[in-house]
Amino acid sequence: MPGPLEGVRVVDCTAIVSGPFGTMLLADQGADVIKVEVPGIGDLVRYAGALQGGMSGGFAVLNRGKRSLVLDLGDERGRTVLHRLIARADVFAQNFRPGAAERAGMGYEALRKVNPELVYLSISGFGESGPYAGKRVYDPIIQGLSGMAAAQANPATREPDLVRNIVCDKVTGLLAAQAVTAALFARSRGAGGQHIRLAMLDAAIAFLWPDAMANETWIGAPPGLLLSDFYRVTRTADGFMTWFTAADREFAGLCRALGRPEWAADPRFATLAERQKNLLELQPLLEQEFAKRSTKDLLRALEAEDVPCAPVQSVREAIADPQVVANQSVLESEHPRGGRLREPAPAARFERTPARAGGPAPALGEHSDEILAEIGFAPAEIAALRAARVVA
Repeated sequence: MPGPLEGVRVVDCTAIVSGPFGTMLLADQGADVIKVEVPGIGDLVRYAGALQGGMSGGFAVLNRGKRSLVLDLGDERGRTVLHRLIARADVFAQNFRPGAAERAGMGYEALRKVNPELVYLSISGFGESGPYAGKRVYDPIIQGLSGMAAAQANPATREPDLVRNIVCDKVTGLLAAQAVTAALFARSRGAGGQHIRLAMLDAAIAFLWPDAMANETWIGAPPGLLLSDFYRVTRTADGFMTWFTAADREFAGLCRALGRPEWAADPRFATLAERQKNLLELQPLLEQEFAKRSTKDLLRALEAEDVPCAPVQSVREAIADPQVVANQSVLESEHPRGGRLREPAPAARFERTPARAGGPAPALGEHSDEILAEIGFAPAEIAALRAARVVA
C-alpha cells in the first residue's frame, strides 16, 4: 500500500542534519524526495563518521529513500534544470544562510513564479533577521544560546552541559516535516503555495518551554522546582538505573520497594509539594538505599509496586531490549554498497497508508540521468550538461 505522501515530490536542497532529517521523514511517508547536491563532495555528512561502502552511517539513515541529483546551482544552466524540477514539484526545501538562496536565484519569490502552488521551506539557524541572522551555526551553538545547555546542568555541580546528540537539528527536522505536511493539507483546501520559515533557535526554545522554561511562563511569579529537578541517574550496587515518581501513591510504592515504608508517612515527604520543598533531604536517603541493591533486584521490587523505572542501557543494549524487539523499532536490510545495515523503523505506524524505511541512501549523483529524463531532457541534452559539469 502507498504511504500517506505518495505522489508528493520534494526537491531537497538541504544538507547536514536539520533539513535532511525532515525530508527523510517525508520520504518514509511515501514522498519522492530528490536530493540536490553540489558537485564534488555533495553533502558533507556523507563522510562524517565511520564509513562503509564510501558512506557514513548517519548519511545512510538521514537520506534513505531519496534520489540524488548532482547539480551546479552556481551555473545558469544548473538553475534552469532546477526550475524545470520545481515546475513539477510540490515542495522545495533549503537550509542555506539567509539571503543565499535569493542571491542564487532560487529564493521563494523566484520559484513561486515558476510554480505558484509550491510549498517552500527555509530552515535557518537564528532566523532571517536580527543580529545573528548571518552567522554560521551548528547544533551546539543553538544548545548554548537557547538555554538548553544551562537546563542540562549537572545537579551536583550546576555546571551547564550539552545534550550529547544533535537534538536541536533533529527537533528542527521534526517541526519541518510537520510544517510541510500542514502546508500541503492547507493547499489541498485551497490556500495555495506558501513560504515556511523555520529557525533552529525558535524550534529549540519551543521544545524547551513546557518543562525547562516553565518558570518563565507566569511573568513576575516566583520560580518553583521543575519536574526535571527530580531527574537523576541513580547508582545501584552494580550499575545505574532511572526511576520517577510524581503521584503520592507512586512514591509510597517506591518507599515499600526500598523497605522504607515509613518515609511515605513522613510529613517532609508525604505529598508532592512537600517532597519538592525537601528534595535536598530526600535525595541522599534514596541514594543510600539504591546503592545497597543490584539493578536487577531493584527493578523487580519497583515493578512489583508499579513504580516507573528502567535500567540505564548502552545504545547497543537498547537495540536488543525485548520491548524494542517486540516493537520492531529497529530494522535490518542489505545496502548495495555498505553491506548489512541497521536503522530505525518509522516511529508513527499508519493503519491504512503505512510509512516505510525508504530504499538505500543514494550514491552521489546516482539518479541524475533518471531525474533529468523525467523532466523532459533528451539524452543529448543530458550528455551536454554532463560535459559542461553542470550535472554529475
